[in-house]
Amino acid sequence: MRCVDRGGWMVRGVLALAACVFSAGNALAQCGPDGFHDSGAVYRICMPGDGLWNGGLIVFAHGYVSADQPIGIPEGQLEIDGVSIPEVANLLGFGFATTSYRVNGLAIKEGLDDILELVDIFSAIEGEPNRIYLIGPSEGGLITTLGLELYPEVFDGGLSMCGPTGDFVTQINYIGDFRILFDYYFPGVIPGSATEIPQNVIDEWDIVYKQAVQKTIAGDPERTLELLDVADAPVDFFDPANLEASIENTVLVMLWYNIFGTNDATAKLGGLPYDNMNRVYSGSSDDVLLNASVPRFAADEAALAEIATYYQPLGALTVPQVTLHTTADEIISWLHPWVYLLRTVFQDSFEQNTYLPISRYGHCNFTVEEVLLSFALLVDRVGGGPLLGLDAVYDRVAPETRWPAGNSAPRISNKQPSDDATQEFKERLLELGFDSAEAQSPSGG
Repeated sequence: MRCVDRGGWMVRGVLALAACVFSAGNALAQCGPDGFHDSGAVYRICMPGDGLWNGGLIVFAHGYVSADQPIGIPEGQLEIDGVSIPEVANLLGFGFATTSYRVNGLAIKEGLDDILELVDIFSAIEGEPNRIYLIGPSEGGLITTLGLELYPEVFDGGLSMCGPTGDFVTQINYIGDFRILFDYYFPGVIPGSATEIPQNVIDEWDIVYKQAVQKTIAGDPERTLELLDVADAPVDFFDPANLEASIENTVLVMLWYNIFGTNDATAKLGGLPYDNMNRVYSGSSDDVLLNASVPRFAADEAALAEIATYYQPLGALTVPQVTLHTTADEIISWLHPWVYLLRTVFQDSFEQNTYLPISRYGHCNFTVEEVLLSFALLVDRVGGGPLLGLDAVYDRVAPETRWPAGNSAPRISNKQPSDDATQEFKERLLELGFDSAEAQSPSGG
């Protein structure tokens, strides 16, 4: 079971949702009524039953939600394909808290402010936690890293998953470049440009333009593959049976972020953040023609300054962070965690960051087991003692599932309960001195 919204927080002032109570073995975990920040963001707190709280708090920073959606906690992101994250947290004895953020779309700066306020709200309602763990996927992964760097007095450690933590400008350019290249290979399919998205394209994406893109790329697979190669956008070479579907998914999801994110990001950053003035595209059948033909755009200095101030981690960690990222993430490049590792070297904080790569296609495409063991490693690194008895949690959840999109973006998930990537992941944990088998044992033996 999971705590689900019944609707109603879309309008300010409506009565908070009734408490959602669910049974978990001998424990009784309870989500209180959703409440409102002063900013208008919605928060939710879930606690184990009386006397079962271990004093720790898991704060969840959710990922991207398109700006055209109403403010509310993204329910899909509180699950791993039906496995409730708040329930798992409570089963392990932790308190759980999350917030919708006051804005959707690009919400990193505002989201971090709301996360900090959420900690204060939790402390006022439930009491001061003895340790606070910040975790988040995608956009929430970047919020997690920024939170750890900027507020080590608040957070004891964090699990940053699949976030653009290496270089935010590079992430902006990756999405913009894909649209530039799509328009070069398939002109006229989508109105507007990489930097200006007509409102009707946003409104009619699902019913008109998504289908047009699907038909176009299916009709010219050779040009589609060249587009992906030049854009350096991954597909699923790990599973041949999933390759064709992954090609369509990568194209659609990259265009989705351009369509739904560009205007919003430009407005919030105070100018155009995308820049390809000096970009040299390569890998096409005619690089000279490609580079001479694509439109060029220069980023506004105000937007770049805003990014440098509020969106760019420095690698200056003073508390432990565990980073989880798939090596063929189609939305946020596998290079981000490596770039961030280099930043930690320059900041002399390398030992605070543990990077766990997962050899798999898909954005945030992790198994339940991988996420739980990564969190167990974090708890161990923070000094919270071994997180034992994970097998009891596995008995109550479905370990064959993976993280869903939860952000309205199209994606697919190649679901396999246990594969080579998971085995490599466990071997990496052993190299780090962390025995996953011991963590899964109810007694630690």
